Amino acid sequence: MTPAAASPSLGLSIVVPVYRGADTVGRLVAALSALAPEGGIEIVLVNDGSPDNSGEVCRALAATASVPLTYVEHARNFGEHNAVMTGLRHARGRYVITMDDDLQNPPEEVLRLYDHARLGNWDVVYTRYAKKEHEGWRNLGSRFANWVADQLMDKPRGLYLSSFRCMSHLVVREIARYRGPYPYIDGLIMQVTQRIDSIEVKHLARMEGRSNYTLRRLIRLWLNLATNFSLMPLRLAMFAGLAMGVLGVIGAVFTIIEALTAETPSGWASVMTTTLLVAGVQFFVLGVMGEYLGRAFLSANGKPQGVVREVITARDPS
Repeated sequence: MTPAAASPSLGLSIVVPVYRGADTVGRLVAALSALAPEGGIEIVLVNDGSPDNSGEVCRALAATASVPLTYVEHARNFGEHNAVMTGLRHARGRYVITMDDDLQNPPEEVLRLYDHARLGNWDVVYTRYAKKEHEGWRNLGSRFANWVADQLMDKPRGLYLSSFRCMSHLVVREIARYRGPYPYIDGLIMQVTQRIDSIEVKHLARMEGRSNYTLRRLIRLWLNLATNFSLMPLRLAMFAGLAMGVLGVIGAVFTIIEALTAETPSGWASVMTTTLLVAGVQFFVLGVMGEYLGRAFLSANGKPQGVVREVITARDPS
């Protein structure tokens, strides 16, 4: 039985995926350790194959932390959502908050988020920001991802999907059962519950370095959202094929009429245009089906969601 499936023994767990966070994770742990939530607190750090010395920093924190702190190390980089899934399986709290290691989410907002979920009996509480202190392209990418989620997922319309969120043990237990190699936390949440709320919190400028979210990572996240939790891309491909089929029939009728009425019909432009349109849609449909087929193959072939190299279990602070 995974830790997430056991009866919760603490009030609040904080799960933090760590990647290039050596300069900030110590300050984050210190700030979180000073909090005193109802029922107690623990911290779960998941080093997702970080290329810097985050592992050494996290091991030192596990040895000296004033609150229970579990350190989990992935054998390589699997991605933020995969790291969060690993952390959820080691969390012991009645509620679990996930947050980044970059200090852009003020630790003092943790208590507000936790109390809102606990006192309001919400399964999940997301955070939203009056102003996001990300780069412009990152904000644009986040808005696009949320728009895609509005179209593809059964989520409350307009709900902002933030990585700074609080989940009840019920939700954590259920989504931790997912073993596929391409997890998308918010998609899993929407499959479990609709008892969801959100609160507005502050968002600070990044204190160190630059964002770990590149355009490539954002595109991969969009693909996980679209192909793992919705059949909409396949349906769009089907409708596109149907529309092009109708246009092809109309084009064929006009071609026959032209051949019967015109003395010297050229027809070359219309034929080439139709051929290129149909070929383009065919390649699009094949690409969508190939993405689904490839993911099904990797899932059936046992591609791991994450491989844990090391676990330092939380000790009771003296």
